[in-house]
Amino acid sequence: MTPTITAIAQSPDRGRGLARDMRARWALEEVGQSYDVRLLSFSEMKEPAHRALHPFGQIPTYEEGELALFESGAIVLHIAERHAGLLPAEPNARARAIGWMFAALNTMEPPIVDRQMAVLLESDKPWHEQRLPLVEERIRARLHQLSARLGDDDWLDDDFTAGDLLMVDVLRKLSASGLLNEYANLSAYVARGEARPAFKRAFDAQLAVFIATSQN
Repeated sequence: MTPTITAIAQSPDRGRGLARDMRARWALEEVGQSYDVRLLSFSEMKEPAHRALHPFGQIPTYEEGELALFESGAIVLHIAERHAGLLPAEPNARARAIGWMFAALNTMEPPIVDRQMAVLLESDKPWHEQRLPLVEERIRARLHQLSARLGDDDWLDDDFTAGDLLMVDVLRKLSASGLLNEYANLSAYVARGEARPAFKRAFDAQLAVFIATSQN
């Protein structure tokens, strides 16, 4: 059965693939699973029909038969567990890969999203100029730790896994900030992820949505 994911019809990132549906698209492309996409406006995301799938009115969701999932990390983990290619077969390596998935979403992403909110929603606040450097220092602390752990390796734990997929996707949110440029190995790490054929297919698919909807 072909799964269906949801995505924003007119994403504010202007086709840069920074919305969280990109993670689901990329994971499905990595494992060679075809999928359908149901596009939603921001207002449709808040309506009862979508809230029945995602109680917080966000994207992505994942539907396959009687299964309905929300939260991008849970969706990627489900895809990785159902199909070969994103989680190692060896139990310890598999556990480590899942650990990196949690690290990407629970350790790396929160301060990065905090910065996004500060830039997008708080720039007119009187305390913005004092707060933003503090947020960026928290991000730098995490980037420094991640950079030290990665070192000269291509991926976080030998081969590319779902942990790398989520970590690269999270780090891409810093592309316009300049912060990632301070860590050459992390910049190269993200570039390796973006060079994967599956990433390119996922990116082109979401970009096509932006182009089509912006022309309407």
